[in-house]
Amino acid sequence: MKEKFTVTPELLKQNFIEVYGSNDKQIRMFVSPARINIIGEHIDYNGGKVFPAAIDKYLYCAIRKRDDSKIIYNDLFFPGTFEFDTSTDFKFDKSNDYANFLNGILSCMKKQGYSFQCGFECLIASNVPSAGGISSSSALECGFAWAVSETFGFNISRKNIALMGQQSEHEFMNVNCGIMDQYIIATGKKDTAEVLDCAKVEHEYVPLNLGDYRFVVMNTKKQRKLADSKYNERRSQCELGLSILNEAGANIPDLCSLSIEDFNKIGAAIKDDVIYRRVRHCVTEMDRVQKSVDALKANDLEKLGQLLYASHNSLRDDYEVTGIELDTLVDVASKQQGCIGARMTGAGFGGCAIALVHKDATENFIENVQQEYTRIIGYNGGFFACSSGDGVKEIF
Repeated sequence: MKEKFTVTPELLKQNFIEVYGSNDKQIRMFVSPARINIIGEHIDYNGGKVFPAAIDKYLYCAIRKRDDSKIIYNDLFFPGTFEFDTSTDFKFDKSNDYANFLNGILSCMKKQGYSFQCGFECLIASNVPSAGGISSSSALECGFAWAVSETFGFNISRKNIALMGQQSEHEFMNVNCGIMDQYIIATGKKDTAEVLDCAKVEHEYVPLNLGDYRFVVMNTKKQRKLADSKYNERRSQCELGLSILNEAGANIPDLCSLSIEDFNKIGAAIKDDVIYRRVRHCVTEMDRVQKSVDALKANDLEKLGQLLYASHNSLRDDYEVTGIELDTLVDVASKQQGCIGARMTGAGFGGCAIALVHKDATENFIENVQQEYTRIIGYNGGFFACSSGDGVKEIF
């Protein structure tokens, strides 16, 4: 892997020509954002509402049609050229590395009846930390899907781009993910967050007015792959909990349809403590999402911050997806001047946390948390303040 540096569209276009040469065909450039989930973790696949925002960290995809039927992938940072053909019956192959995410999208497109009259070549580069909990894989999938759709005139809707990304994860990558990551990346708008109803696959934009505060992303730098984590295990535990509750008379389609009040009445039907805590997290996290939306609409950032801490505690104690790295970040962050809330974000087991920090305290916050994190964990984390960003789009 090459040394990482900041990617710009101009730099990527220059490298595209160096890799593929110049001709009279148009090079088109697309960007796809990373995302943070403000609150609502591990409930997207339990019928819940989540509250994500696209951020101003982007993956870039440069693409150009070819005269033949070849499909060629290169990445500015990851070594190796991957070549396929439009007639390929795409299958997952571990040796194809990141190309599997791209081939999964093409596989879905073919299944849905889209056909390619010619091949194409693309060069990808990302400013999004890989395996860092801010959805680098979904940024890759959705950015590539949008680029291909627009380049070949498929006119796939943003919602269907998201659903295609999820389908690829399920059928091609064998990860039973929810819809949140792909959806916010495909449909996000600058200066907003989205309340996404994962059961209905519908969303509401909410103005993201943080005033003098900024979200700081704190990367544990602990690499983890979602498919190798206990993500699928947690999902199975939730399905078991739902089954037990319905056998006890709950009659609900998903865990997040259960109010805290009703859970307190019927939850005792779950005798296994682990399953009980998994379900309790889903029910209480759903309640925290709604309260966070209300707090943001009311410009009550202190309340939002309290809910972030409560969410992390639930993910640590009831859902058990944090670990020493994420817990250290949140604990140290909570002691810093100017920080009013923090929690892990993403699937957990490493990855990232977020903190809501006053803009005047951001520099000292990052320095102090970095120092303490390194002392406790033994290596540096990664930190950056971010703003909201747009969803997938063409830039030229």
